[in-house]
Amino acid sequence: MNFAALFSRCFLRMPSLFSQVVIATVLGLVGGIFFPSFAEDVRWTTAIFLRLIVMAVGPLLFCIVVLGIVGAGSLKTVGRLAVRSLVYFEGMTTCVLLASVAAAYLCGLGRSISYVSTQQDAQLISSYGGSAATLHSGGFSGFILSCIPHTPFSAFAEGNVLQILFFAILSGCCLNQMGQAGAPLVALVESISTLFSRIMRCVISLAPLGVFGAMMLTTAHYGMDTIFHLAGFVLFYFLFIAAFIVFVLGGFLLACGVNPIQFARYFREEIFIVLTTTTSDAVLPSIMEKLEKMGVERQVVGLVVPAGYSFNLDALSVYLGVAVIFLANATGTHLAFWQLATMLVTALIASKGAHGVPGMAIVVLAATLASVPSIPSASLVMLVAVDWFIGIARAIGNFAGNCVAPIVIGAWEKKLNHAQIRLTLSAHS
Repeated sequence: MNFAALFSRCFLRMPSLFSQVVIATVLGLVGGIFFPSFAEDVRWTTAIFLRLIVMAVGPLLFCIVVLGIVGAGSLKTVGRLAVRSLVYFEGMTTCVLLASVAAAYLCGLGRSISYVSTQQDAQLISSYGGSAATLHSGGFSGFILSCIPHTPFSAFAEGNVLQILFFAILSGCCLNQMGQAGAPLVALVESISTLFSRIMRCVISLAPLGVFGAMMLTTAHYGMDTIFHLAGFVLFYFLFIAAFIVFVLGGFLLACGVNPIQFARYFREEIFIVLTTTTSDAVLPSIMEKLEKMGVERQVVGLVVPAGYSFNLDALSVYLGVAVIFLANATGTHLAFWQLATMLVTALIASKGAHGVPGMAIVVLAATLASVPSIPSASLVMLVAVDWFIGIARAIGNFAGNCVAPIVIGAWEKKLNHAQIRLTLSAHS
C-alpha cells in the first residue's frame, strides 16, 4: 500500500455517525463545563436539528401509518390471524408501557433533578409544533375534538401529530377497503414515504450538531448533576430493554419451542446493522426472508412483520413511559391518576406511527407531554442530549419484538414447522 492510499485510509475516511455523535457529546460536555457563557451561542445548532426533523416527520408519519394499515390486509379476509396479531401487539405494548411506568416510579427516576423551565428552552422545543390540545383548555371532549383536523393540510402545517395520525388511520382504512381502485394511491404513498425517509436520513446525519448543542446547553445551565442523572436514565432504559428481551421475549420463544440463543445467533447480522444504524428499516426484507426460511408460514410472516413495524413498538412504549415519569419527577410535577391515564392512552396511540425512524421518538414524546399539561414541555430539551444513545436500545428492542411476534402468532395459529426451525437454527448456531 502506497503512502497516498495509507493517508487517505487513516485521515480522510469519515468516522461513523455513531462516532461523530460520541465526539459531539464529549465536546458539548467539555464546552458546557469550561465555557458555559458560550452555551447560548450554540443554541441554534439544536434548534436547526429539531426544526429539520419537524419538516419531514409529518408526511413521513402519515405514509408509515397508512402503509402499515394497508400492509396488514383486510381484517375480513385475513380474519382470525389479523385479529390475533392486533391483540398480541396491543397487549404487549400496553403491558410493557405499564411495567415501565411502575419501574420508573419505584426507582424514583429523575427525583434528584431540580429542573426549572426557561423561556429559551420553551422556544427551542416549540419547533416541534402543536401535537395535541391540552385537557386544561377543553376537557375530555376538547381533547377528542383536537384530534380531528379542520382540514388535512392544517394538521401538517401545524405539525399536530395526533391530527396527522387520525387522518392517516382514516386514510389507511379507506384505502384498505378500496382494493385495486386504491392501488395507484398506495403506490404514490409508497413513493412519498421513500422520499421522506431519504430526507429524514439526511437530517439524521446532522445529529452530531444537535447533540453538541443540547449537551452544552444542558451542562451549562443545569450542571454535572443533571448529566449524571441523564446517564442514569440511559442506563436504566438499557437495563430495562435488556431484561425485556431476555426474560419476556426469551420466555415467549421457549414457550413456543424455540431456543432463544440460537434464534439470536440466526439474526446476528441484522442485530449488528440495527445497532450501528439505530433503525430497523433496512433489515425488514431480511427478517421476512429468514423467518419464512426458518419455518414460519408465509401468510403469518407477510402479515405480522409489516404490521408489527407500525403496531408492535415495544421499546418505544417503554421509552415513553420511562421518559414521562422521569420528566415529571425532574420538574417536581405530581401526576393525578387521570393525567397518567391520559398520558398512557396518548402514548399508545401516538407510538403507532414511530416505525423505527431515528428522531421520531422525540416528536411522539412531545405529543404525549401535550396531553399531560402539568409537565413543562420545555423539559424535553434534557432528553434531546441523550436521545441518540437511547435510540440504540430502542431500535434493538423494537427489532427483537418484531422478530419474536411472528413466532408467537405462528405458534398460536399452529403454523410453525418445528422440525425445520430446529434444523435451520442448528445449522446457524
